[in-house]
Amino acid sequence: MRPSRLEVMKHLEPFIADQIPVLLRDPETNWQPSDFTPDLATDAGMEEVRALQAEAREVPDDIFNVLVGDMITEEALPTYASWIATLEGVDVSGEPRTAWGAWNRGWCGEENRHGDLLNRYLYLSGRVNMREVEVTVQNLIHDGGDTGNENDPYRTFVYTSFQEIATRVSHLNVAKGALNSGAERLHQLCSRIAGDEHRHARAYKLFFQKILEVDTDEALFALQDMMKKKITMPAMYMRERGADPGDTFRKFEVVARRTGINTPYDYVEILEHLMADWKIADISNLSGAAAKAQDYLCGLPDRYRKIIDRFKPVEDDDPVVFKWMDIPAPASR
Repeated sequence: MRPSRLEVMKHLEPFIADQIPVLLRDPETNWQPSDFTPDLATDAGMEEVRALQAEAREVPDDIFNVLVGDMITEEALPTYASWIATLEGVDVSGEPRTAWGAWNRGWCGEENRHGDLLNRYLYLSGRVNMREVEVTVQNLIHDGGDTGNENDPYRTFVYTSFQEIATRVSHLNVAKGALNSGAERLHQLCSRIAGDEHRHARAYKLFFQKILEVDTDEALFALQDMMKKKITMPAMYMRERGADPGDTFRKFEVVARRTGINTPYDYVEILEHLMADWKIADISNLSGAAAKAQDYLCGLPDRYRKIIDRFKPVEDDDPVVFKWMDIPAPASR
């Protein structure tokens, strides 16, 4: 008889409790958004704002639009927190407090700073219509998403392992674009956020690795299922004012792809990284069905590469219009 998800999660709790001090940072000594934004309580604050605006003007529109999309994705944290809170074996309140609940709260606390920091930068930059951004954020939280993980921790940790790496790639590539444009402050803050995402990815990969060790066949089935569904980004329903769910995300994908910030090749490289990290090809003593799942997974990266190379999309160089770039004209006196 195979253990239930709940049994596996409870079995791993002592290990997770020991890892939390390593995987998360102390809130009292961790970096905060105010460390990277002008201090308006000082005389130098407004000069810093003007310098921030000057550098922001040099960032190309496409890269800036990806930055806005990344910020909106980060700001939808309430949705992501609720996904993890409903997983079998995760109890975020009550007594006794579980290690899984402690992880979720600590992870949310760290992630919350990302949206705050990017929001402040965009607000101070003067380059975007913040009300349109805020409508898009509220729409995304309102509409939620469909990650395909249900309330299964196995599938969820596959998803979060993949998604945290993808988010890191996006923030790092925006940081590189910013640096190439001379926007050193933006490079610094995006790089710092990417560092968090890297550490969070390590945590979720570790969680799934331990599940693989305890319940190997079922973990492989969960991984296979998520790969067949394909990993969708949490902002898949992103929409601007008046748009349908997903309309704005599709525009965001076009811009992210043509700037090279996030491409189909990144998807394949993340999959290859996870397969290697979890040593999927080396697992032995599997049931017949699990062995078939292993074969499917091991052949997937090559299949994806052939498809991408064969049907490489023609990129559209026309401007992609977002409502948040429509800045109201100053009122006449």
